[in-house]
Amino acid sequence: MAPVLVLWMAVCLSGTWAVDKGNFKTCDQSAFCKRQRALKPGESPYRALLETMELTNTRLTLQLINDNNKVRLLLELYRLQGNITRVKINELKPLKPRYEVPDVLIREPPTEPLSLLSQDENGVVLSLGAESQRVIVSARPFRLDIMEGREVLMSLNSRGLLAFEHLRMPSVSSCKLLFFLFACQAAKEEEEKVEDGMWEETFKSHSDSKPNGPSAVSLDFSLPGVEHVYGIPEHADTLRLKTTDNGDPYRLYNLDVFQYELYNPMALYGAVPVMLAHNAQRTTGIFWLNAAETWVDISSNTAGKTVFGKMLDYVQGSSETPQTDVRWISESGIIDVFIMLGPTPKDVFSQYASLTGTQSFPPLTSLGYHQCRWNYNDQEDVQSVDAGFDEHDIPYDFIWLDIEHTDGKRYFTWDPHKFATPKEMLQGLMDKKRKMVAIVDPHIKVDSNYKIHNEIRSRGFYIKNKDGGDYEGWCWPGSAGYPDFTRADMRAWWASMFAYDQYEGSMENLYTWNDMNEPSVFNGPEVTMHKDAMHGAWEHRDVHNTYGFYVQMATAEGLIQRSGGVERPFVLTRAFFAGSQRYGAVWTGDNAAEWDHLKISIPMCLSLGLVGISFCGADVGGFFKSPSTELLVRWYQTGAYQPFFRAHAHLDTPRREPWLFGPENTALIREAVRQRYTLMPYWYQQFYQAHRTGQPVMRPLWVEYPQDPATFALDDEFLIGRDLLVHPVTEEGARGVTAYLPGKDEVWFDVHTFQKHNGAQNLYIPVTMSSIPVFQRGGSIIPRKLRVRRSSSCMEHDPYTLYVALNPQVTQGELYIDDGHTFNYEKKEFIHRRLSFANNILSSV
Repeated sequence: MAPVLVLWMAVCLSGTWAVDKGNFKTCDQSAFCKRQRALKPGESPYRALLETMELTNTRLTLQLINDNNKVRLLLELYRLQGNITRVKINELKPLKPRYEVPDVLIREPPTEPLSLLSQDENGVVLSLGAESQRVIVSARPFRLDIMEGREVLMSLNSRGLLAFEHLRMPSVSSCKLLFFLFACQAAKEEEEKVEDGMWEETFKSHSDSKPNGPSAVSLDFSLPGVEHVYGIPEHADTLRLKTTDNGDPYRLYNLDVFQYELYNPMALYGAVPVMLAHNAQRTTGIFWLNAAETWVDISSNTAGKTVFGKMLDYVQGSSETPQTDVRWISESGIIDVFIMLGPTPKDVFSQYASLTGTQSFPPLTSLGYHQCRWNYNDQEDVQSVDAGFDEHDIPYDFIWLDIEHTDGKRYFTWDPHKFATPKEMLQGLMDKKRKMVAIVDPHIKVDSNYKIHNEIRSRGFYIKNKDGGDYEGWCWPGSAGYPDFTRADMRAWWASMFAYDQYEGSMENLYTWNDMNEPSVFNGPEVTMHKDAMHGAWEHRDVHNTYGFYVQMATAEGLIQRSGGVERPFVLTRAFFAGSQRYGAVWTGDNAAEWDHLKISIPMCLSLGLVGISFCGADVGGFFKSPSTELLVRWYQTGAYQPFFRAHAHLDTPRREPWLFGPENTALIREAVRQRYTLMPYWYQQFYQAHRTGQPVMRPLWVEYPQDPATFALDDEFLIGRDLLVHPVTEEGARGVTAYLPGKDEVWFDVHTFQKHNGAQNLYIPVTMSSIPVFQRGGSIIPRKLRVRRSSSCMEHDPYTLYVALNPQVTQGELYIDDGHTFNYEKKEFIHRRLSFANNILSSV
């Protein structure tokens, strides 16, 4: 029966070309979201008990009381190094511990001294040290304001939406257990407050038992002077986040959404609870460290105003300062929020990197072109595709194998008929200095003849169901168990499975792809795991959004260990969380061969870059459906200028290797891929900088031009580093595009024609099918390699060509070179030169 059911599910899934929204909850269908959203702004029931205040050198603690139910909370406030303020709120005396997210922060953040400036019966004022920054804690109602001089930078609970559902005993039927009338009466009063979904919740046919009852937390933040907020990926939406007043909040809950819809706030595969707020004066950030299902509401007092309305405000001298209000709602855990105070975009990036780490430094080859589909049939197919690239003179570095390469969807194995001699196949690629990626998913086939399953079961490493047995769900192999990657001992064992003597047929040029790690459970609620499944003492609801983070962490560690700690890993993940940047690359999931999906790849990757994940790309050509030749060519041209460059396609789509669409289109695709390879030195040094500093590789224009409002909502063009501006052609039948060239004192050079254009203008660019509008900033020096060979490894010893784009001031660039694949750069084994050009002389230091 098992194979029949899986086949039926695969057919059903592949036969549907649009997301079934009915599979996924709206806020109204998520009991805690509905409950919290029903609270309207107003006076908060919480007040600060100033007499409980304790101030040490590094932290302030203060009790808060909810005057409605008399439950006390503990507020902790820290000033952290680098202009960050941390606010934690937990129950003072919870019935049992509440979940606090481990492993995401790279260390316990170092603190700086707090000092008391003043105190009276209304509140306290604390100094934050830098530039007359201070925190005002108001007592009744509780409110927290962060000030700089006379300016309010951010307010917490200013709208009174702090809500903290305390853990309690189940009240239903509690009268049967109570012998005293007054206690029974109290229990009845408690019962009357019980709402649907507090102690049990049903969605479709799935029941969530909620043994701990209601445990949601919520807090509002007000951002005076701010009209533009960004971040909180992953959503298939514009770069600038929209207000949510008239619809659902943005949802952060890692889900396997089969062919997602565009321009809505539905959850997707990954969740990074980080938001950036920006205006011409300042950039700030909010990092909400909570791994449970989370909803984010955004409202603005300028939303809905027409340009005319804003002009009228200006002419009439309206005193209304623009303001954006943000509210975070999570199902469980505590409130643990990091307020990053900038003031510049780059300051916020380094502040966030100081908390969760920087983008891992990838092997140089992983920045090349990747060829993938579900699935290459067998070793002969792999050999034939590999030969096709040579025959058509198109470079590539990696060929990929999807789930069909395994022996019956048993990961760490090979199909004994189709991939009988994997080392021979890998050696053939290695001889050409090419590599392979094979998929290893975290759903493990329940099969007593399968070594991996037997080991996990015997060691007790599977996630448990609420009754204590191993949790099982349906995924590609049929009935599957799910390893508990939140356990360090499980991750260590998983990492050991990548050793060459454990993963038979693997070699040093085989890398890994973690898919379906939301986790995907075909027969689970919302195609994922039941929230009342157990990870040791914690429910899945507490840890859900970190599951994919842990899978990628364990896999990356396995690839490092197999080389004795010498080689850098490459791991692609679909699900991710804050900190996932430390372990590899992500992609935007199961997109479609449609023009709008090509367009949305730009803001989706820009959003990820803003929250630390630079190594991002989208399936070139679209995963579902079949692209027109025009769309395919335009997607290659766009993908060649995005950080992760991989073509991928669904098994039901016709083959689409780059040479299958006629000589003219082959030539256009070849040229796009070759442009990528000539720029490999520049890409590599951008990733080196991202690894060192946390700055995004692919970045919105406002990051470099933070005072130019014309850049604030742009998401159809982008910068690579600071010196290359790209405006891909993403409209069908386009005869021209209009690119905004920023910077009133800047000049920009068309990299194809070397024509010079002044900044601070909208430039109309006529385009043909061969056009990829790219501009180099005047005053920059960009290294290229002009001898393109069959893979980036073959180009290792080729010369560099420096492209010097002059401006009247200083012209500078850099060149970074190391061995491209080991950790030896950490021992200073690299060449890093600053290049300068002045008076017709090129110099380097």
